[in-house]
Amino acid sequence: MAENNFLLAGFGGQGILFAGKVIAYAGLADEKQVSWLPSYGPEMRGGTANCSVCLSENVIGSPLVTEPNGFVAMNLPSFDKFIDSVEKDGVVIVESSLIERKVERTDVRAFYVPATKIAEENGLKGLANIILIGKLWKETQFCTKDALVAGVKKSVPAKKAHLVDSNLKALELGIAFEA
Repeated sequence: MAENNFLLAGFGGQGILFAGKVIAYAGLADEKQVSWLPSYGPEMRGGTANCSVCLSENVIGSPLVTEPNGFVAMNLPSFDKFIDSVEKDGVVIVESSLIERKVERTDVRAFYVPATKIAEENGLKGLANIILIGKLWKETQFCTKDALVAGVKKSVPAKKAHLVDSNLKALELGIAFEA
């Protein structure tokens, strides 16, 4: 995909906005045009959160992604709300530890990743979002691998620098995951 229009969605507190930031910084590291547009309900934690991320070689006309070619769903309400908006031949990454429903559409490529379970089994509680980004990267190659690593390193704040290695491990688990 020369132009990536991603939508990430789930509950507040699942790291949706952080995951979007990782993708955006990775795009910047690859010298692409980037937009990152967070959206969340007033409840914050436990409320809904979604994030539009655009990466392009060309100028981005609108930061709002209404027809994503890549969609990451981390909860059932988000899955239900956005699954029909994914463009034909798009990639759908489903957090299958939390969403039991399958994609009924036959015109998209769907991947089911039990990211929360994988994170917990590997001592990476709270990093399901990064596992899903790893899988999204594997399926779309939205940036170079070096840029993806740079995106993680740039997104983790200095006061939490000790978490960079955990995030990179989570990324690798997502990249390596085979359904």
